[in-house]
Amino acid sequence: MALIQCQFFSDVLQLSTSMTVILPEQTKTQIGLENNKAEGKHQTLYLLHGLSDDETIWTRRTSIERYVAPLGLAVVMPNVHRSFYADMKYGNKYWTFLTEELPFVARSFFPLSEKREDNFVAGLSMGGYGAFKWALNKPEQISAAASLSGALDIVNLQEERKEDRFFEPIFGEEKIAGTYNDLIYLIEKMKNVDALPKLYQCCGTEDFLYKDNLRFKEACETTAFDFTFEEGPGSHEWGYWDEKIKDILVWLPLRNK
Repeated sequence: MALIQCQFFSDVLQLSTSMTVILPEQTKTQIGLENNKAEGKHQTLYLLHGLSDDETIWTRRTSIERYVAPLGLAVVMPNVHRSFYADMKYGNKYWTFLTEELPFVARSFFPLSEKREDNFVAGLSMGGYGAFKWALNKPEQISAAASLSGALDIVNLQEERKEDRFFEPIFGEEKIAGTYNDLIYLIEKMKNVDALPKLYQCCGTEDFLYKDNLRFKEACETTAFDFTFEEGPGSHEWGYWDEKIKDILVWLPLRNK
């Protein structure tokens, strides 16, 4: 695999930003790692970070590079700071950056497929929310999305954090309920959409976001989504996420398995 730390300028953000990219490489003599590279443009996983992290965190806390090596899967990990993958009320337009500019820029630099069936998104905590938000708002772009311990009931979180005004820089004083930021609303809205993305959701039973995850799960169970839910012992920490990202890679509809 090739591991690339990519600094580039974003016209949407109007500043220099960065992404970490893993690209498939076909090798024959590398010791201890099985590499595989499919023909043509690469299937791509956009892998999103959590609230306190950045674009480097998945490669620093997990073995994601080793896990994807035999799969021929490219991985793009952007930096969005503490934006909740939103066009912030008092900040930058990270939603537009993520869903419009980032794929275009990444494909201009690297041989990544533009086909819906070749594009996936996953993330942890804030990134799990961002992954589902992308797939549910733009199902024409994403064929499968996965959330690990995601902050999925954002309406409830906004209510819980109203005293410290945690979400005000992101959403202002506006209510999230019934908007493109409200995942449970989006699930209901998409009941009659033909090309639904596959969804995978997991959360540890000791996680502080576990009840929020159950509310999202209940919303999905009344729909036609191809939906997978897994729970079990675990809290909000990297040992759990390092294990579950392997399950997600098995679940993804990859050509090169």
